[in-house]
Amino acid sequence: MLTEQSIFAFKKSPAVPAEKFFWMPLDNAAKIYPAVLNEEFTAVFRLSCVLKDRIRIKPFLDAINRIEDRFPYYKVKPKKGFFWYYLDFHNEAIPLQPDVSIPCRAFEKDDLIFRVLVSDNRVSVEFSHILTDGGGGLEFLKTLVLAYFDACGQSVETNITALHPDDMPALEEFEDGYAKYFRRNIPSPNKKPRSFHLPFQLRVPAHFNVLVSKVSLSEVTRKAKTYGISVTEYLVAIYLYSLQSIFNRLSNVQKQRSRKILRIQVPVNLRRLYPSQTMRNFSLFVTPEIDVALGEYTFEEVVKTVHHFMQLETDKKLINKIIARNVGAERNVWLKNTPLFIKSLILNMTYKIAGTSRYSGVITNLGKVSLAEADHLIDYFVFIPPPPNKALKVNCGVLGFGNNLVICFGNITNSKELEREFFRFLVRESIPVRLIRY
Repeated sequence: MLTEQSIFAFKKSPAVPAEKFFWMPLDNAAKIYPAVLNEEFTAVFRLSCVLKDRIRIKPFLDAINRIEDRFPYYKVKPKKGFFWYYLDFHNEAIPLQPDVSIPCRAFEKDDLIFRVLVSDNRVSVEFSHILTDGGGGLEFLKTLVLAYFDACGQSVETNITALHPDDMPALEEFEDGYAKYFRRNIPSPNKKPRSFHLPFQLRVPAHFNVLVSKVSLSEVTRKAKTYGISVTEYLVAIYLYSLQSIFNRLSNVQKQRSRKILRIQVPVNLRRLYPSQTMRNFSLFVTPEIDVALGEYTFEEVVKTVHHFMQLETDKKLINKIIARNVGAERNVWLKNTPLFIKSLILNMTYKIAGTSRYSGVITNLGKVSLAEADHLIDYFVFIPPPPNKALKVNCGVLGFGNNLVICFGNITNSKELEREFFRFLVRESIPVRLIRY
């Protein structure tokens, strides 16, 4: 199990066999993934930093070597226990690969479950959600990029904008934030009804396609302010409004058969609500929705609904209810003492019944990133969300840098109707959209 001594042993004695170091239980958000993963639903996300100059391999390798010991909690492999999976440390080199394949591929059985990829002037990192969320992955990428600039002789102040590559990892970086902030005897949130799913035909054979676009962050911010909402709320409102447009074009028979709740999952970085340094998963979803059974919504009505949903559901007391429900379920005596092979069947069934059926889409905004003095060396960042499951079909990742807001849709269908609706709305709002080759 993880202790301060084990971290010290790792830092000072990298030649000690891996089993002498540490193991970690999966955090609460990670526990579902081993039961539901397959070659198509990989739960792997990608973060990319596109530089202004072509990457020099020798300094880049030096940068990777420099940060090898900085992130031991990522140099782990999932292993089967009798009751739960766990993460076992393996002192292997951080895997570096040429970026020549489809993003967000599944990891092989005995691989570390993150990778670093390079192509021309782009450096990318891919993480399994078993390890961390976008917040943790972004900190890793920032640290790697700054170490690379330093190796190129372009020194920048690393401790202002990222983890310092030469520091010993803090014990708090390893922690399960959900377990730390779990409170007993809090009622669970109400169950939500099933929601509308896009009617698009799945691509056969399965293929994950990404569409990356760039818009002006200042223009989006300005427009959001005219509605009195945040950038995230503005983008969520556009997503819901686009779903409504697709629903309205269905035949009467399709409308009768479809669910009428249009609901979006919006991840919230809990590090902004709780004083946590964890580099593992620590995010939860809020779920703004509209009910088209009540009639058609104007965009202004969608904006108002989204704003109040987001303000209410990001209240810390309501977040505590979600943490209490999720962690409480994992600590249920019956489930806790159920063998893993039975538990995996239960989790898989629960995910299909109560997970994907409850929302129509996902949009993840990781916010605006800055590397301070190094910003002039970077063109933009991209966040590619994990491939959506067969029910969801499409999802969206957003990341800002400088005056660029990069919006990326991931899609496993033959249709680009949702993306067209989304971008056409931005253009109607006088916000130019530029598609970029990725």
